Amino acid sequence: MRRSIFIGLSMLFGSLIMAPLLPVASAEGQATNQMSNVTVETIPGQSLTQIVATRTERSWPWYIVRASGIVAGVSLILLLLSGIGSITGYTFRILDPLTAWATHRALGITFLVSVLMHMATLLLDHFVPFRFVDILVPWASSYRTFTFAGIHFGSIFVALGVLAFYGALIVVATSLLVIDRQPKWWKLIHYLSYLIIFDVFLHAVYLGTDTGHGLGRILWILGNLAVLIAILLRLRRAGAA
Repeated sequence: MRRSIFIGLSMLFGSLIMAPLLPVASAEGQATNQMSNVTVETIPGQSLTQIVATRTERSWPWYIVRASGIVAGVSLILLLLSGIGSITGYTFRILDPLTAWATHRALGITFLVSVLMHMATLLLDHFVPFRFVDILVPWASSYRTFTFAGIHFGSIFVALGVLAFYGALIVVATSLLVIDRQPKWWKLIHYLSYLIIFDVFLHAVYLGTDTGHGLGRILWILGNLAVLIAILLRLRRAGAA
């Protein structure tokens, strides 16, 4: 009798314990079955890696255009400062005459090479299309035309860049070829350097991505202001002489 009562109580107690667990086990089983039936669908389109690679492939000429333009501007400022400093004597306080001349010559070559790279990569850029004639013929381009007081000047700032290139080509070529044979002609032609930096200054201020606004614009103006001060000091020296 006691044994029958004990068995009955054990079965009742076991059913009370297992009853709450049965729904949980059933729910877990259903969730497992649902997870096993989940399928992952691929969204059509390029991956992030492909997007980055595509944009890099399309935009690398633009970065070279900007970088070469910056190198050209910096080298031109240093070129003018070193040249004027050689005449006024300030450069020789830092460098000996032979090193100063070699540095000045290297800066001239650097400027011309960076300008050539700047122009060549414009032909490869997809965002700002330039034709071969646009980078060689002044006012052939229609990029960012300029109108002032009702007068249409066309793409004058692009034209100034083209004219600066031809001026730099003449100055560098004569410096390498005729400086010893025709020093007077070389000196006269060298005055083109002042016109070149004026053209490049306007070209960069109005068209430059990095020198057209913000800190880059401020630094560009300060650099050209330093050249202007150097020119005034040279004129003062020439007047005193």
